[in-house]
Amino acid sequence: MKRLKIGIAGFGVVGSKRFDCLQNHQYATVVSICDEKFKKQPLKLEGIDVHENYEELLKDSIDAIFICMPNDIAPKVTIKALHKGIHVFCEKPPGRSVDDISKVIEVYNENPSLKLMYGFNHRYHDSVLEAQRIINSKKMGRIINLKGTYGKSKLITFNQPIWRTKRKIAGGGVLLDQGIHMLDLMRLFGGEFERIHSFVSNDFWKHDVEDNAYALMQTKSGVVAFIHSSATQWRHKFNLEINFEKGSLILGGILSGSKSYGAETLTIIESDPDNDMGDPTEQIIKYNNDPSWQSEVDYFLNIIIKNKEVKNGSPIDALRTMKLVNKIYTSDSKWKTKFSIPEHD
Repeated sequence: MKRLKIGIAGFGVVGSKRFDCLQNHQYATVVSICDEKFKKQPLKLEGIDVHENYEELLKDSIDAIFICMPNDIAPKVTIKALHKGIHVFCEKPPGRSVDDISKVIEVYNENPSLKLMYGFNHRYHDSVLEAQRIINSKKMGRIINLKGTYGKSKLITFNQPIWRTKRKIAGGGVLLDQGIHMLDLMRLFGGEFERIHSFVSNDFWKHDVEDNAYALMQTKSGVVAFIHSSATQWRHKFNLEINFEKGSLILGGILSGSKSYGAETLTIIESDPDNDMGDPTEQIIKYNNDPSWQSEVDYFLNIIIKNKEVKNGSPIDALRTMKLVNKIYTSDSKWKTKFSIPEHD
């Protein structure tokens, strides 16, 4: 069949990862990339057009684009690509605010033949997929509550760009940048959260975005979730505990490029009705490989090739998760007053 011609907007760490994954796909060819760093660091790749800005890239003949750009730019590029009839894969978050993603969805709804997907990469980790399989089996009964911590030692780690601390560009701090993955998984597993209580602060690093966010949330059906998203977690941590009527699942660690979140594991705990001592048998599964990046790229391209509906990372997923982020920000009256949601152009 005809190979899809792919463009990549933004060629940093994430854009390079997507490039590597696309190189492994039998029905895709990267034909164009762009990054402003090429102004100072020219790049030549055989058979690939290299540009210094996304406007030039969008002039090329491409079928789909992977957008790996700052939060203030990503929604603009998404909208322009959709107007040009190009399928879009955009990294998370989908923008700085609910307003950003709402504007994208308006354009997307005008182009129903196009595919739009967002990069909620954690959904494709093996531990998460196995947890979802167990939840769907109903063997542990209904979910009672979820408790999640996702934290790192500061807002800028591993030479990430400084724009992540700028509210006008980023829209938010550790919750929007990293905690959004945990919120996406909590929504995936527990449903839509309606009641929110939160504390949000930037008391430690003193940037104009949050370095800690704490939220207690509840769904209409009564599932309760607690999240702590932190940039003062000195030992990097990912931990999500899901408690059911008949047991628990604990997702611990996450395989990442930094290798700083520890081993990726899934602990399966089944309650014992004959033993109320609080020490049931556990099964721990350890995952040594991370196929999530390749799996996510393959999923998106398959959606295009087979003209299927996006079910993981859909625009509606992105909108609902961004609304949840916004509710956490605005449920803390002091944070809402201190840092009102910025107006966007």
